[in-house]
Amino acid sequence: MSDAPVQSEDDGFEPLEILTLPLDAWHRAKGGRMVEFAGYHMPVQYEGIMAEHLWTRENAGLFDVSHMGQLSITGDNVATALESLMPAAITDAPLNKARYSLLLNDEGGVLDDLMLTPQAADRIYMVVNGATKYDDVAHMIEHLPDDVTLNMMEDHALLAVQGPKAVEAVARLVPGVAALTFMQAGAFEWNGHELWVSRSGYTGEDGVEMSVPAEAAEAFADALVAQPEIKPIGLGARDSLRLEAGLPLYGHDLDPAITPVQADLGFALFKRRREAGDFPGAARILAERENGPATKRVGLLVDGRQPVREGADVVDASSAVVGRVTSGGFAPTVGAPIAMAYVPLADAVPGTVVTLSQRGKAHRATVTAMPFVPHRYFRGVK
Repeated sequence: MSDAPVQSEDDGFEPLEILTLPLDAWHRAKGGRMVEFAGYHMPVQYEGIMAEHLWTRENAGLFDVSHMGQLSITGDNVATALESLMPAAITDAPLNKARYSLLLNDEGGVLDDLMLTPQAADRIYMVVNGATKYDDVAHMIEHLPDDVTLNMMEDHALLAVQGPKAVEAVARLVPGVAALTFMQAGAFEWNGHELWVSRSGYTGEDGVEMSVPAEAAEAFADALVAQPEIKPIGLGARDSLRLEAGLPLYGHDLDPAITPVQADLGFALFKRRREAGDFPGAARILAERENGPATKRVGLLVDGRQPVREGADVVDASSAVVGRVTSGGFAPTVGAPIAMAYVPLADAVPGTVVTLSQRGKAHRATVTAMPFVPHRYFRGVK
């Protein structure tokens, strides 16, 4: 998920139209306070970020993430072709198993982070960030062979239900989803409408993400919030939940100048691909993996009660800027302000005390392991 600025007439551009999503009227009818996000009108909150955050941690929240780009990518050699653009092992990936990956530029910088799921030998379902989806498609069209076809599924909404009671509630409407484990996906049906459901999410909680035909989205959302465990949740709580889960936000914690090693996303570099060194930017990325990057993304526990926001500096003893805060806020579950920042590698050790500078005021923070709140993904019954 990422931000997208809208150009104004003062910039010399015609203002871009802010688009609406299939559930726009539904959100307004439910009392959602709408803001522009990633080029769309979207709900930032309903009853308040704190209440929505805590409800999701204890029950289940419905998130409309239809601004994300859903792609169906097909072709006889689609898996091999996509491996040329990212470090995931795709050709040997099992069907219906989602994988997190990164679209990389030639310098090893992250153009986007994404989820892909092989649905058949010649078809892959992919979800990319909303603000970058058109750039992602242009990049893939430019670099993929002509026999690979990309279709943007703009006739589908994407709904996520997250929280410890999410799957229990959704299973009443969509029997069978409880059999999925973390990162498993499959085809299901609700009231005659085809759904694609993945047991995944962006909050650190158990839950599902469901691709649904746009014409059925409103009725399906109504059916979901009719379950006593599920309430609609806005973008504000989605951000505080993902921050507590230690999950990076594209456009803030990730950008084209940052490599996967700097971002502490080494798990996305699959062993076969590392050994082959055959993905974009491999020489730089593998050298950083071997020798360490100059800076690294870390979690921070901030002293006091005042949050330190994105854009604050990390400074050394002489007040020289040595890093930057990329996300920050008050964490409702933690009960304290937390942040993510890029700091020099020598400081990227849990327990290290660093100084943050925000609007001329110094804040003391301690490097800590992430996530800030334990993930509660369902990996099967042991």
